[in-house]
Amino acid sequence: MRIYFSIILLLFTYSVLSQENVKVMTYNILEYSGSDSAVRNPHFRKVILNSSPDILIIEEIHSQQALNGFLANVMNAYGNFYSAGTFINGPDTDNGIFFRTSKFIFISNTRITTAFRDINEFKLIHINYPGDTLRIFAVHLYPGSGSVNENRRAAEVDSLRKFTSSLPSNSLYITAGDFNITGANEPAYIKLMQTGNGNFIDLLPPMPGIWDNPAYASYHTMSSRVRSFGGGSTGGLRNRFDMILVSPSISNNGRITYVPNTITAFGNDGNHYQDSINQRPNTIVPDSIADAIHYSSDHIPQFAIFKFGNPVGIQAHHNSYPHNFLLKQNYPNPFNPVTAINISIPKAGNIVLKVYNSKGDEAATILDKFVLAGDHTIHFDAAEFSSGVYFCTLRSGDFTATRKMILVK
Repeated sequence: MRIYFSIILLLFTYSVLSQENVKVMTYNILEYSGSDSAVRNPHFRKVILNSSPDILIIEEIHSQQALNGFLANVMNAYGNFYSAGTFINGPDTDNGIFFRTSKFIFISNTRITTAFRDINEFKLIHINYPGDTLRIFAVHLYPGSGSVNENRRAAEVDSLRKFTSSLPSNSLYITAGDFNITGANEPAYIKLMQTGNGNFIDLLPPMPGIWDNPAYASYHTMSSRVRSFGGGSTGGLRNRFDMILVSPSISNNGRITYVPNTITAFGNDGNHYQDSINQRPNTIVPDSIADAIHYSSDHIPQFAIFKFGNPVGIQAHHNSYPHNFLLKQNYPNPFNPVTAINISIPKAGNIVLKVYNSKGDEAATILDKFVLAGDHTIHFDAAEFSSGVYFCTLRSGDFTATRKMILVK
């Protein structure tokens, strides 16, 4: 009876206090109709495989057929992991959403009409936390410079704020997409941030003035290219068009909360101002991934991580360290050719992470250096390896752990 009671107590405690991280990503996929899928889909597959979002919001999708094609040939190219939300074909290009079916259930897509482009309210619930509805407002605001186009963007934001201001004050919502906003003084940005029911919080530190500024290079998402090909913009990384903004309830550590310092312009190492993302060296992603971002679209993706199941009134200790060493199973597995390896390090020290082939021969040294305590994600690119079974081994002092990995090409 004592053992049975302990198990029940443990399960109850877990159900109340367990939490789960979710990666939300936005990506303008550049006039995607699927007609050039043989050219761009292989690059998109590398980007998605390496970034591994749980929710992906896309802009510039042209049709239901294109959405279905992206789902089948990109999101689910290596397994049936994702589903797509309901698509609404509006004026101009449209927005779409994909979600990991092991984590989310799709509820609805509500169209918010503006004079120029639709804004879409996608509603989802997490399977493990069905009491909290997450609203994601997907936007692709009107492009162009000058006061006329700035006022058009401001009018679109007015339509969004009218909708969000009608929601309960404790609502959990995000807006994400291609805002085409050029700086903090633009009317659309001011309206988004303006305090009052339905306002948004910027996850990045204050960036006054125009965002085409080398001081803000780490946050730029537009453009991934310096030369013209396949449509889209050029000029290199110089603008922060793509954003993820949140409601005050998420910002203030509600039941769904933002994990600090996780918002990331994927592939941007901060050293490519007015340069293409794949100009060597790129110090944050492998060359193959930088190339994939470059050839997929004129935007680079942006993601942020959110924690679901945060007990209301209890502060999440994001800076606490793991209690034990841990080598998690790589994801995806099987993989081709990039996979993510997550490790937990309870105390700083020298960490060795190696890959061995099925014969036991060393194939690669991923890490052999001093690593700070915490949770770390390492991406392993096996583009130069042949298909087969490999073993990833983590060593630190007396600790050793090994995981089996399968490379399928």
